Amino acid sequence: MEERKRGEGVDRMLLVEHDPVITLGRTAQWSNLLASPEALENRGVELVRTDRGGDVTLHGPGQLVGYPIVDLRPERCDVRRYVRDLAFTMNQVIAPFDVQGGLVDDLVGLWVDPTSRSEWPGQGKTTALHKIGAIGVRLSRWVTMHGFALNLSMDLDLFRLIVPCGISQHGVTTLEKLHGDAPSVRDAADSAFEHFSQRFEASDVHFEDWSQRSSLD
Repeated sequence: MEERKRGEGVDRMLLVEHDPVITLGRTAQWSNLLASPEALENRGVELVRTDRGGDVTLHGPGQLVGYPIVDLRPERCDVRRYVRDLAFTMNQVIAPFDVQGGLVDDLVGLWVDPTSRSEWPGQGKTTALHKIGAIGVRLSRWVTMHGFALNLSMDLDLFRLIVPCGISQHGVTTLEKLHGDAPSVRDAADSAFEHFSQRFEASDVHFEDWSQRSSLD
């Protein structure tokens, strides 16, 4: 990131699948953590503070997490536009599975209506709201950090450990629950990279797969 802030190097996006971990954003409320650190340790869930915006978020197997490290200068210096770009990327990943989400004012993330999964009815017209993708960003000199987390086939029981993003009135869902099937995180990463690159009109892009490398490489 420091390299990009100096105007050096190239934009990157890290696409990963985490072991179970709960992250606390800068404005996180401890009351939104519903299990003690000891209970989390017993379940093999790590607890980490981060410098992103937002509240409490959970990552784990079956979830695609994207960390763009992108210099938005000079044409894209707009936080709301960047959030829309992340939501667009996630929406494009789930679209082939006949699922479509949308944005909701004051509720950060990508949302779906399970009663109208194949078409986003629009804000104010939904019967129910479930979050399928979280968004948490940090910008420094218009260089991005953190990003999005898209629920593909994640164990929804893990979300009982937190109040996701501090939002208790709406549920959380996965692509697998909505559609009955979901791509692997590896395949979803390929799709997300392609659509993110197109959204940013990036040329000369390269996708490098490190999933089969050992930690010693």
